[in-house]
Amino acid sequence: MSGSSEESDEIMMCCALCGTAEVDDIKLKTCTACKSVRYCSVKCQREHRSQHKRACKKRAAELHDEILFKQPENSHKGDCPICCLPISLERTKSTLMSCCSKIICNGCVFSNDMRIFESSLEPTCPFCRHPDPESKDEGEKNITKRVNANDPVAMTHLGVLRYFEGDYDGAFRYQNLAANLGDSGGHFQLSCLYRKGHGVEKDRKKEVYHLEQAAIGGHPNARYNLGCQEEENGRMDRAMKHWIIAAALGHDGSLDALKDSFKDGLLSKEDFAAALRAHQAAIDATKSPQREEAEKLEREIKLDDIHRSQS
Repeated sequence: MSGSSEESDEIMMCCALCGTAEVDDIKLKTCTACKSVRYCSVKCQREHRSQHKRACKKRAAELHDEILFKQPENSHKGDCPICCLPISLERTKSTLMSCCSKIICNGCVFSNDMRIFESSLEPTCPFCRHPDPESKDEGEKNITKRVNANDPVAMTHLGVLRYFEGDYDGAFRYQNLAANLGDSGGHFQLSCLYRKGHGVEKDRKKEVYHLEQAAIGGHPNARYNLGCQEEENGRMDRAMKHWIIAAALGHDGSLDALKDSFKDGLLSKEDFAAALRAHQAAIDATKSPQREEAEKLEREIKLDDIHRSQS
């Protein structure tokens, strides 16, 4: 709605149709869609609908975009609960602990392994000190316990396990539970199920809804997919907004998409340079001496395995 903030305040103090003011026992209810007008009764709201519909729809879309295109502070993976540094988006650089559903960076896992080795201790979780599972089945039992305790991260993980087992109905059930608890990973996995029609009927609207919820929660893959959909729809300005946000979280695919947009003359040199800096800053924030040591050890182990296989 146009006008000064004083005018908006005055409008919000009275019913948008009949002008009844909010006093004593008269309470006004705000329009849940646009949040820009109020009504003294359901009757007034219904009668005002024809006049308000267009402005309501426009303002609701603006409010939606304000939330959708807000830069998250970090990705859906958050920070390592031990070293408090951001978790890398690369799956191989962190581990989900089945006992407590905490995502631990490889640097802290490595430090814990060294502590255990040097002191001849039994292997335990770096975070909760629960004994390490001795088998894949035991690990899944731990995850199931977390699911029964209403842990959304565990629900998402178990949903992924069920998916790769070919149990699409089970995958949908667990991802839906996780999404209902606000888990961004659950929302993203649901978007994939709705896109492919696995465990549910294909539904583009529901796919987009869950992509948006995941993106708002900091899921860069969801944000990248939204950008690709906007590109398909010919709305490159919105596509690049999504990719810029995801690149600032350290997402490589989004940076590549911005690079192509820059080459095609759709993105300015200044904006592309800013995206490059933001992407590099996100990558640098995930680095630490402990993590670098863990990567070095992993490379040495891989090289050793290669040499053994060739001998």
